[in-house]
Amino acid sequence: MTQAAYGWRSHYTLAVLLFVYTMSFIDRQIMGILIQPIQQEFQVSDTAMGLLSGLTFALFYSVLSIPFGRYADRANRRNFVAYCCAAWSVMTGLCGMATGYWTLALARVGVAVGEAGGTAPSLSMIADHYPPERRGRAMGIYWLGPQLGILFGLTLGGWIAQHHGWRTAFLWMALPGILAALLLRFTTVEPRRGAWESAGAPANGPAAESLREVVRGLWASRAFVRIMVAGLLMGFTGYGIGIWTPSFLVRSHGMTLQGAGAVMGLLGGTAAALGALLSGWLCDTLARRDPRWRIGVPLLGCLLSVPSGLGFFLMSASGAWHLGGMVVPHAVGLYVLFGVTAVWWTAPVYAVLSELIAPHRRATALSIFGLGLTMVGGGLGPLLVGLLSDYLATWYGGEGLRMALAITTGTCFVLGVLAFASAIKVYAAERLAMAR
Repeated sequence: MTQAAYGWRSHYTLAVLLFVYTMSFIDRQIMGILIQPIQQEFQVSDTAMGLLSGLTFALFYSVLSIPFGRYADRANRRNFVAYCCAAWSVMTGLCGMATGYWTLALARVGVAVGEAGGTAPSLSMIADHYPPERRGRAMGIYWLGPQLGILFGLTLGGWIAQHHGWRTAFLWMALPGILAALLLRFTTVEPRRGAWESAGAPANGPAAESLREVVRGLWASRAFVRIMVAGLLMGFTGYGIGIWTPSFLVRSHGMTLQGAGAVMGLLGGTAAALGALLSGWLCDTLARRDPRWRIGVPLLGCLLSVPSGLGFFLMSASGAWHLGGMVVPHAVGLYVLFGVTAVWWTAPVYAVLSELIAPHRRATALSIFGLGLTMVGGGLGPLLVGLLSDYLATWYGGEGLRMALAITTGTCFVLGVLAFASAIKVYAAERLAMAR
């Protein structure tokens, strides 16, 4: 692709990749709204559900993400992502046919295997569709996927589960993913690697570059290492919140499954979508004045998220609004504020990584970043919240989950502020060195 080719084809491809990522996140996070009915049917503990929704998924996702990323750095990324999307959608449907805890776990492994080949190649495509000065906004649009996944997945999933059962929710949510796979495969464009890099930058690196060489290069980048630490912290608390907040609303605020899904989907998803767009715009706008804002925006987001996040989880259940026959706790107002700022790290971080990583190793490097994010965040986040909830139940009874969420949220976001602050100076130095 050349600059002359930049235009509607890039925008359309971005829109389809957003659709694919939305379905990925729906299929990944729908467990959050279905934990309660699954738990009741299979009679398992919070720890077991944390293992199923977190570590089981993350383990297989992480193991395969790097070889899939390596393959995508050498193959047609569009086709590969499309095939993976079709695979994880079919496995989501099979989740609805599970006969017990272990058969459900096997189906979730299948979802994880498919999704391991989705995100990193998609981000590599976007980086080659858009010039560096537009990548913040492009990444912001792509990172609407999780928010739209929450908006539609939890809202519709909660409604379907409430009226037709959790199995039906899995079956219906599998269908749009197959459509997304077909659209991506047959109607979008695979961009040329390194299309927007400077003339002196190698668009296609050594074909035989080993994984050890890639890892060594990433480890040598202090900016990459510190940004990865910050990302692990954000992923840890983000996955824990996403999986367990619906159960928290049911247990601590007495909401129905459908009501909790509506709050997480309509309110939380809309707030996070606004935050994703805002962070991408802020990233590109402020970075024109000073490139360090690409790290400063995530830092500011973490800082603003601490009081609203803690307030949401710790506010009592004494007051509520009545909206359209649904009781909405006052604490949800703080959840909306939290949803806007808690996602400010995503678009800027991936824009920075696309800038720091050479085009020929982007999918591999982003897979390594995703491995840590998914293994620590998606794997350990929900599991630790479940373990901590069971442990704290000794002192707090039914409010153990509330305290577990408050502790993990406050701790991770404060540490996230420190991690992003430590990355600003080294990012500026490495960026300057690349420009010479």
